[in-house]
Amino acid sequence: MITLGFVYVLAGLTFALFAVLGAMDRSNPKRFGNAAFWGLLALSMLAGDYLGDFGNGLLVLALVAIAGTGQIGRAPGGEVPAEVQAERAAKHGPFLLLVALIIPAVAILGTFFFKWVPGIADPKQATLIALAIGILVALSIGILHLKPTLLLPAQQGRRLLDTVGWAAILPQMLACLGAIFALAGVGEVIGQLINSVIPAGNIFAAVAAFGFGMAFFTILTGNAFAAFPVMLAAVGMPLLIKQYGGDPAVVAAIGMLAGFCGTLMTPMAANFNLVPAALLELKNPYGVIKAQIGTAVPLLAVNIVFIWLFAF
Repeated sequence: MITLGFVYVLAGLTFALFAVLGAMDRSNPKRFGNAAFWGLLALSMLAGDYLGDFGNGLLVLALVAIAGTGQIGRAPGGEVPAEVQAERAAKHGPFLLLVALIIPAVAILGTFFFKWVPGIADPKQATLIALAIGILVALSIGILHLKPTLLLPAQQGRRLLDTVGWAAILPQMLACLGAIFALAGVGEVIGQLINSVIPAGNIFAAVAAFGFGMAFFTILTGNAFAAFPVMLAAVGMPLLIKQYGGDPAVVAAIGMLAGFCGTLMTPMAANFNLVPAALLELKNPYGVIKAQIGTAVPLLAVNIVFIWLFAF
């Protein structure tokens, strides 16, 4: 049976390859920092179970030290000229988009297939396993059609990660932060504060507190997955679901959408808001956020109303 370990091994080998290629890039003055960062990340993926909590903690501190001292960065130059990009785009047409669409297509089909045909893959991790398989399928089809040199896909992937830097692993770090908040009982403390303010029996006020809380904690942490366990423990489970009988599916699903509204408004979601601004070379590093606020605020209000209408 295919388990989540398959995904970890695949990711670990990929990061290990990026570390080796980064160390060999003599044009990059930060090549050893890049190699150390991606190498440690590969180690966590491949041998995290054997390192133990203390070893993994030291590994995370090392990652923070490397990133915090500015040891990660892309080598100067190396970009494909704009005219070459235009020529290749005209030559291959929509094929490049089709390759990208293969990944979500395989992920969706694989998720249903693994659940319909038991015994092939762990049903609890069917989506992640199917997503990893989709990446392999898309990569294979792209290589067969485009016929690049052997290491070109890995080199370009490595250069992209060197450009993104530490923000590439920010979602995992922030998701862990949410779990830490939940274990520390932050949700219970927030719940007590909210209960002291919300009028008893006022369902809409509880829903608004849940929705705004999801967005607020997402703004603070940069990830709705970090905000969700806190607000579910504070308001979602004790008030909306248990006390007022709200539909758990609606509360959870639309609550996450409320959190994603916060994602649109925070620089903490660096991989969504700061990295695109850097890649697009925008004059204002917060230009993406400024463009999204006008959508995020009314969308948050709509999500709160939807929870109120459809969960009760």
